[in-house]
Amino acid sequence: MKITQVEERAVPIKSDIRNAFIDFSKMNVSVVAVKTDVIKNGKSVVGYGFNSNGRYAPSGLLRERFIPRLLEASEQEITDDDGANLDPFKIWNVLMTGEKPGGHGERSVAVGVIDMAIWDAVAKIEEKPLHQLLAERYRRGKADSSVFVYAAGGYYQPGKGNEALQQEMRTYLEAGYSVVKMKIGGVPLEEDIRRIEAVIDVTGDAGKLAVDANGRFDLDEAIAYAKALEPYGLFWYEEAGDPLDYALQNTLGRYYSHPMATGENLFSMQDARNLISYGGMRPDRDYLQFDCALSYGLVEYMRTLDMLEANGWSSRRCIPHGGHQMSLNIAAGLGLGGNESYPGVFEPFGGFADDYPVENGYVQLPEVPGVGFEAKNNLYTLLRSVLQ
Repeated sequence: MKITQVEERAVPIKSDIRNAFIDFSKMNVSVVAVKTDVIKNGKSVVGYGFNSNGRYAPSGLLRERFIPRLLEASEQEITDDDGANLDPFKIWNVLMTGEKPGGHGERSVAVGVIDMAIWDAVAKIEEKPLHQLLAERYRRGKADSSVFVYAAGGYYQPGKGNEALQQEMRTYLEAGYSVVKMKIGGVPLEEDIRRIEAVIDVTGDAGKLAVDANGRFDLDEAIAYAKALEPYGLFWYEEAGDPLDYALQNTLGRYYSHPMATGENLFSMQDARNLISYGGMRPDRDYLQFDCALSYGLVEYMRTLDMLEANGWSSRRCIPHGGHQMSLNIAAGLGLGGNESYPGVFEPFGGFADDYPVENGYVQLPEVPGVGFEAKNNLYTLLRSVLQ
């Protein structure tokens, strides 16, 4: 079998929301389509991929390095031993040919985009949902029937006061979510505390609210927030400081006893290993948010899961960033602790299948071959257009 065509397009997000560090008004993402010569139901199998929000489209890297390597590879270099399907691990090695260790940067995003498309194609060729395929290959056939998801929102927006923030959170709870998340660090601490208390008035329980600083704080600010947040008992306190500042994260644990979360901006197994080795993360309560679409894809993510297990961490402590269907499949197929969700945000990339509502904080996956993009109409319409 062969890969006959690979196309990439940069698609704008166009949103006026912001977190403590960036606004998304000029943010875009790369969408990739990988076409094969395999025919199913009278059509060529096409795998689709895209990168998660928060990183710009790595179009140059994809077009100049990674897509050419994929197209130039021989059939034996990209297919399994039987030549009947693509081999994501062989393809990962092809993509990384000539790449030095370290210096991950945006190349981890570019590889992650292609990796998503490859896994989508692999599952479609086997005519199985990706979560089922993963469970059969790596988890003795047992996939979770539903996945815990939380609603990520609470962004800063022009003219958005506490009443609007409360209404946003009510909408999420009414939609079936049991846990919501909001941004902090974009205004002074005292104002953020008022925002937090306004949301707790809506959730009725501080344990149903997570907060996310998006790496905004230095150590003193992170500790000040930790001390102010400690009495509430929030669901978690996320990414207080720079994601590579393991010393800050380690020190913060001395001031904050409740769950913390970080990892969405770490892009390799080695980075993940450094976090749990030097960041003071606690496997009994803290959460790891590595996002395969930003960190060299599922191939690398499975290396990370193996590393975590070897170091005494359960896969249930992983709740990926990104709010997309790829991570949802990984969560169900490999037994993660849940997945982020962006209801109504970062469309059409955020959110899950159209006819699968969130119920009591959990969502089911469609029995659609591949990642399931075809069950999300507005996203699938966009993905199909990349080959036109």
